[in-house]
Amino acid sequence: MAKREQQTDTGPIPVTPTKTAVRKDEPAVPAIPIGQMSVLEDLVRQIEDAIKSARTMPLSSSALVDRKEVLDLIELLKRSIPEEIARARAVIRDRDEVVERARTQAERVLERAQTEREQQLSKTEIVQAASREADRMVAEAEAVSRRIKAEAESYVEGKLATFEVVLQKTLAAVERGRARLGGRLEQDELSTDELDLASRAPAER
Repeated sequence: MAKREQQTDTGPIPVTPTKTAVRKDEPAVPAIPIGQMSVLEDLVRQIEDAIKSARTMPLSSSALVDRKEVLDLIELLKRSIPEEIARARAVIRDRDEVVERARTQAERVLERAQTEREQQLSKTEIVQAASREADRMVAEAEAVSRRIKAEAESYVEGKLATFEVVLQKTLAAVERGRARLGGRLEQDELSTDELDLASRAPAER
């Protein structure tokens, strides 16, 4: 009974192919708020915990891993990463829109300031005051435009940098998990072959 249980629990783990469609028996992907990577990080942590907490087989470096649990977590991870990539692309599009709106707003302010300044050119005292005010408005509009563009670019760069770090950690954790599972499966297969040879030896004698 112990030998049969070992072969069942530590048999080859099927590789689940990447899919776009979701089967009915697949676990639901939790929603990930924009700007937060807690779900991806939690999935990586759960995979690592499942591998670290696997029960070690007596007199062996092999361990019993819950295949369904690990495969479900990996499937969630694979389906969550494309969603985060789509969100990052949406953020980039939003950045371009913010920059374009800032540029349009700055141009309107500059045009209004130029128009007001030209209307005051026929008056002496008023012309000087209007010129100073127009220059101030132009400088203020340019400062506002630069600030809006800088804030938009800083926001997008920060979000993309955070996403890149988490994505790299996620992919690295998945690779480590696959490598560990692959190594344990190879060791289990070798152990099974040795048991078969040992059981055949008395019969041959």
